[in-house]
Amino acid sequence: MRNQFTYTLAETKTFITKAKIWGGQKEYFLLLDSQGHKDNYSAFKCAIAAGNKAVFKPKSQDYFQELFQFHTDNTDWIFGHLGYDLKNQVEDLSSPEANPTGFTDISFFVPEQLMFVFSNTLEIHIHGDQNQADELFQEIQKIEIPESLPAPNIDLKQRISRDQYLKTLSKLKEYIRTGEIYEVNFCQEFFSHAPGIDFAQLSLKLSEVSPTPFSAFYKNQGSMMACASPERFLRKLGDKLISQPIKGTISRQDNPLKDEAAKSILRNNSKEQSENVMIVDLVRNDLSRVAKAGSVNVDELMGIYSFSQVHQMISTVSAQIAPNHHWVDALKAAFPMGSMTGAPKVRAMEIIDECEASRRSLFSGSVGYVSPQGDFDFNVVIRSLFYNQDTSYLSFMAGGAITYEASAEDEYDESLLKTKAIRKILNIQA
Repeated sequence: MRNQFTYTLAETKTFITKAKIWGGQKEYFLLLDSQGHKDNYSAFKCAIAAGNKAVFKPKSQDYFQELFQFHTDNTDWIFGHLGYDLKNQVEDLSSPEANPTGFTDISFFVPEQLMFVFSNTLEIHIHGDQNQADELFQEIQKIEIPESLPAPNIDLKQRISRDQYLKTLSKLKEYIRTGEIYEVNFCQEFFSHAPGIDFAQLSLKLSEVSPTPFSAFYKNQGSMMACASPERFLRKLGDKLISQPIKGTISRQDNPLKDEAAKSILRNNSKEQSENVMIVDLVRNDLSRVAKAGSVNVDELMGIYSFSQVHQMISTVSAQIAPNHHWVDALKAAFPMGSMTGAPKVRAMEIIDECEASRRSLFSGSVGYVSPQGDFDFNVVIRSLFYNQDTSYLSFMAGGAITYEASAEDEYDESLLKTKAIRKILNIQA
């Protein structure tokens, strides 16, 4: 049983910054930060989970069932990730490429220290007393925030060239023309050997440049991630499930009138509308596997939402989970998320394995939490930077939905647009 202690924060952003620096020294650490957005990680502004009171280490090939048992045995909060390559358990698929970022297919931990930040208060939930909570609070408060370091000198490489990208898209469009798929999400990787970087500092910079509602800073042993995701994968609150897929992107403009015009262009773009509707239908189908009959609903179709770098087209799909299904059934039914795969989902994933030159690993996966009651909230890992401390491998990926109407050149440019914030913190020109 955890004990709860409440503290007043003079400035929440400063405390969260210090917590990131503090957590960067832990073996297991996950900070989920909604950064002031209304559509956030459940009720809290920020969750901070550190230390490993218990770690999920699956022994069989049924990872989802073992995860459910791990949560049942611990009856506590668990934090962690679902890697994209869990698809190989959900379906008869494979991941042929290497995994240089080092993230495993799945990992969760019961934190020793658990904190929730609200508007101006901090809740510390620990298996300890007031003195231990006070010591933890003071330990983080004493962290000194260093002056911003200069951007690292990165020799960035592309896993595939622009010409290779364009040729691959022609191949994908041929699959669409022949009716094997209707839409597919195609991604490319950018990488570098970057020894000695301060990754926590990069995470802080990314939060400043691109504040998003489903951002995260994650450390799992030697693998680290700084995430500026605007997208929710799936949330469960009581018996309600909510998924919010994104399909449709356009760049922000400095001029307010031009920025409003960009939103209008996105809202009325028939290609983007078609992509969004296809994925909404896919999500509805996924949720129907675990939902009460007739409960799947599209709450919002193709809403336009604005972030620091881009405008996005986002839909919201909800359902009531059937009483004969557990929370883990909902995750398994919907994973991997439709916005990062395609339609039909299984054939799209097979083609992704065939055509992409990099293993996605945690990219296109999800990080989040499960509460003691079995409620959860998970993001979509996009707009993210990854680092392997053991090998100094630094990478990020980007992509987009490909339909038959897609322009290969436009899709290539859009993938670069989605990496704008990461390139900025690395001081790399697009």
